[in-house]
Amino acid sequence: TYAVVIGGVLLVFNTIGAQWSQLQWLVAALGVGIGFGLQEIVANFISGLIILFERPVRVGDTVTVGEISGTVTRIQIRATTIRGWDNKELLVPNREFITGRLLNWTLSDRVIRLTLVVGVAYGTDMDLALRLVREAAEEEERVLDDPAPLVSFDAFGDSALMINLRVYISSIDYRIAVNTSLHKAINSRFAEAGIVIAFPQRHLHLETPSPLRIRVEEDRVPASPEV
Repeated sequence: TYAVVIGGVLLVFNTIGAQWSQLQWLVAALGVGIGFGLQEIVANFISGLIILFERPVRVGDTVTVGEISGTVTRIQIRATTIRGWDNKELLVPNREFITGRLLNWTLSDRVIRLTLVVGVAYGTDMDLALRLVREAAEEEERVLDDPAPLVSFDAFGDSALMINLRVYISSIDYRIAVNTSLHKAINSRFAEAGIVIAFPQRHLHLETPSPLRIRVEEDRVPASPEV
């Protein structure tokens, strides 16, 4: 489209007999004006051309720009439209795609990895816990067999033994559904096996200039009236 427009303009000037010597001062003035007043617009226009030729983003791609994630719905001369997860549309200047950091979730393929972290109480049979987590991943239909799910015992946490589950799914569209399904399956299997999912524990130490007065009182339940 741009090539046709430029060719048409040149053809019009050639038809009316305009010569380069007559237009060079006008072109020079436009160049100065663009350099000072329209540099942002020109930068976004050139960035739009680079996007069209290099295709770092395409309509339908899922991208993250800064703190904004969504699906690319339109690529125009000045800006690219991204529809967020809450269906709001954001216009992002094309320059940000070229000069800034861009995360394209679907550039080469739509396969992504999910990582789930679960903490179990100290004293848990870790071989059993790891096996149950692996079985939950293998029974989820939307989890890919290749690459296979990876379960690891990663750390001794402050209040729990940390287990990480890493799985691959065929599309980012399944991310929330698979994440929910795996959490439910792991929770159900742990409950059946008597494995406790740990919660944070804190110890409180009081420092006072003088000893604290502690009094223990008996919980007195009022006697029921005699009938």
